[in-house]
Amino acid sequence: AAFSLLPETLFLTVNLLARYCSKRVVYKQHYRLVGCAALLIAAKYGDKKDRVPQINELNNMCCGLYDAGMFTQMEMHVLNTLDWNIGHPTVDFFTQLIVADERDTVEVEHMAAYICEIALYHRDFVSTKPYIMARASLALARAILNKPEVNDGEWDHVENVTLITLSQHLHQPSVTLSRKYAAPHLSCASAKLSDFLA
Repeated sequence: AAFSLLPETLFLTVNLLARYCSKRVVYKQHYRLVGCAALLIAAKYGDKKDRVPQINELNNMCCGLYDAGMFTQMEMHVLNTLDWNIGHPTVDFFTQLIVADERDTVEVEHMAAYICEIALYHRDFVSTKPYIMARASLALARAILNKPEVNDGEWDHVENVTLITLSQHLHQPSVTLSRKYAAPHLSCASAKLSDFLA
């Protein structure tokens, strides 16, 4: 939000970070650096050129822990580790496909995005496939907003477990995330979720 990046940049950043961490050991003191490198790559890949964070901005975000050159070194290391495979279908990508196909409202789309971002805080969803997360978050969003469920086929066991687990993590979202989704341009999703849970 501070850099005014697109929502899909967040999910691509998390995807890059997860794929990198699955191939390399990351020490605690370097985790922020890897996260910033993933953010830099994702922003360069899919966002507007004038919105891509500058190295000094990333360094400020990390409280000056790293030298400026370390960001570009880590960026190259992440790219080489991932064999320069950047683009990847993320939960945001699948959500957009399903929303367009099912003609869901913007309100449902915003609620699903909020639910997906809540899921980023919980390790239960680290290995959940993006299309399953998108489908489950949209189903929950429709239920929360009292919209009819789309009949798009049977749900398998993994999808049912994801839906149930996701519903159990909605009660205490991050304060920052809740504040973000309280905005009118995001359909006041956090307030609507709070009302529903109450």
